[in-house]
Amino acid sequence: MGIFGRKSDETDTTSAPAAVNPDLAALTGEYTIDPAHTTLGFTARHAMVTNVKGKFLDFNGTLHLDGSDPAKSTASLDVKMDSIDTGSPDRDGHLKSADFFKTEEFPTMTFRSTSAEALGGDDYRITGDLEILGNTKPITIDLEFNGAAKDPFGNERVGFEGKAEILRSEFGLTWNASLETGGVLVSDKIKLNFDISAIKSA
Repeated sequence: MGIFGRKSDETDTTSAPAAVNPDLAALTGEYTIDPAHTTLGFTARHAMVTNVKGKFLDFNGTLHLDGSDPAKSTASLDVKMDSIDTGSPDRDGHLKSADFFKTEEFPTMTFRSTSAEALGGDDYRITGDLEILGNTKPITIDLEFNGAAKDPFGNERVGFEGKAEILRSEFGLTWNASLETGGVLVSDKIKLNFDISAIKSA
């Protein structure tokens, strides 16, 4: 089931637009991302042989979902860079330092969507501007709609899983160290992953 429409089991040979499913159209509205049930994660290649995973613990964001026209959907996210967590206090301290995120000078990473589209089924794509270290670059995020439900507290929720890739050097994150065996300590390519739960607010 897709968030903006549901495909029929039978092939529609007519050219008339499909009617919007009332249940899905009801999801249209404003949503607030729930940090307690959302994960904003990343993966970097370390020493050319393994992956280091991390996440951000302090963030806030909003979604506008349009059940009739997915192109009108939007997303906004602000992430506190001091909340980075890789499971190693020493590594986290290095990432917050001037070698990487310079969190005292640039405390926040932001994302603002510029376009959205339905790809078919439960798959969607959102494009927007990601700002890190004062550098803004476009990023495309592939999303899968996980469903909608009302929780025991009466909150109307929607869920998405997402993934994207960036080159950290494009945002000014260029620190590295050479390995004696060749290659570098930290990969330029960073994989981003999202597991989002959002609560309808209006």
